[in-house]
Amino acid sequence: MDRDTLPLDSSVLAGEPINIDDPEKVKSDSADGTSITPNFGPAPDGGWRAWSVAVGAGFITFAALGFGNSFGVFQEYYITHQLQHKSPDAIAWIGSCTVFFQFLAGSISGPLFDRYGSWLLRPSAVLCVFAVMMVSLCTEFYQFLLAQGILLGLATGGMQFPAMAAVMQFFDKKRAAALGVAVAGSSVGGVVFPIALGRMLNDPQVTAHLSFGWAVRIVGFLMLFSLGISCVTVRPRLPPRTTQFFLPGAFRQVNFAFIVLAMFFMFLGMFTPLFFLPSYAITKGMHATLASYLLAITNAASTLGRIIPGILADKLGRINVLAAGGAATGIVILCLTAAESTAGLVVFAIVFGFVSGTIVSGASAAISVCSDDPRKMGTFLGMGLGAASIAVLIGPPINGQLIHCYATYLPVTLFSGITCILGGAFAFYAKRGTAQGVMGRV
Repeated sequence: MDRDTLPLDSSVLAGEPINIDDPEKVKSDSADGTSITPNFGPAPDGGWRAWSVAVGAGFITFAALGFGNSFGVFQEYYITHQLQHKSPDAIAWIGSCTVFFQFLAGSISGPLFDRYGSWLLRPSAVLCVFAVMMVSLCTEFYQFLLAQGILLGLATGGMQFPAMAAVMQFFDKKRAAALGVAVAGSSVGGVVFPIALGRMLNDPQVTAHLSFGWAVRIVGFLMLFSLGISCVTVRPRLPPRTTQFFLPGAFRQVNFAFIVLAMFFMFLGMFTPLFFLPSYAITKGMHATLASYLLAITNAASTLGRIIPGILADKLGRINVLAAGGAATGIVILCLTAAESTAGLVVFAIVFGFVSGTIVSGASAAISVCSDDPRKMGTFLGMGLGAASIAVLIGPPINGQLIHCYATYLPVTLFSGITCILGGAFAFYAKRGTAQGVMGRV
């Protein structure tokens, strides 16, 4: 019999904490994640070490996801500069590839964290900064696609998922709130980077002295400082698991399967404003610099949208909040074409930022419901978001093609809004696979 599938001893069955330094008792989990798991004692749910991990994860999302959330600025800039001969849907492939490869890399980096710890953060951080520096040298579409689309996506995926899994190990009752704090870093980065890039790329007084290359390099140095802090602070609490690399049995769980399906449809629609809100605003007469600030406004509102729903999720149910966030995001996206003035666009950016923030932080929190063993959280998170990543790859190009064909944003809002609402419905149905049932607080 495989020693990893041996039954637990009486001390475990009695609920007594296991000495995590005892290798014979640590290696007692099953391959499919369904057996009784070791008791490592309660998560601290607070304290200096726990919150330093959450803040360190926030520095990762600040640099990696904050830069990714700024792609709307690059989208508009590339259309009028280096890639003006390309269509909007072709340029959107760069941004969609970034997020796709980020999630795809997470399907590997999550299990790697569960088995080997946080060592993966350091090479990924170096690769991330290198990718940004390469973007500063790009002039052709294939170069942007390789550096900003593929290389940057792989690097950010190598950092984000281990960081989220580390936070889950330190928090239980406050897990959704802690993940909200960690993911809120991306909102702060999504404020800083669009404003900085918008000013450096679109302000004539600045562009007269600063090239595109140096504008991107300045951002790269800021990311280097942020990621350096993360490499020091993010550490696992628990010993690694030693069972198989992936846990395919998770997809046989009703709750996990439908949460992944819900994320697929939410991701299919929610990135539309992040990619195309600046270009839509310009069609309504807004200046390019001010239009880039809409992304900063969206991400500023998203900061509260990731922390406040996270706190509520620990009380009202993590899947409940994810389902509500998906439905609310879809409804708001359907209202995009109703925003035609500057004031209307600012209000839309604020409301969308708040409700969509629930999806970003809520997805990780909802997946954590699917396993009782915190040593498997990285694998569950990586597999779930990796499977849903196809939506991120195809969503923005579909929206870009709709804009290209119809020369109006109404088809885009209908497609994206309906898919997000459908994702919310699937998230609600995922509760059927929990002990509390569809109407439970879970």
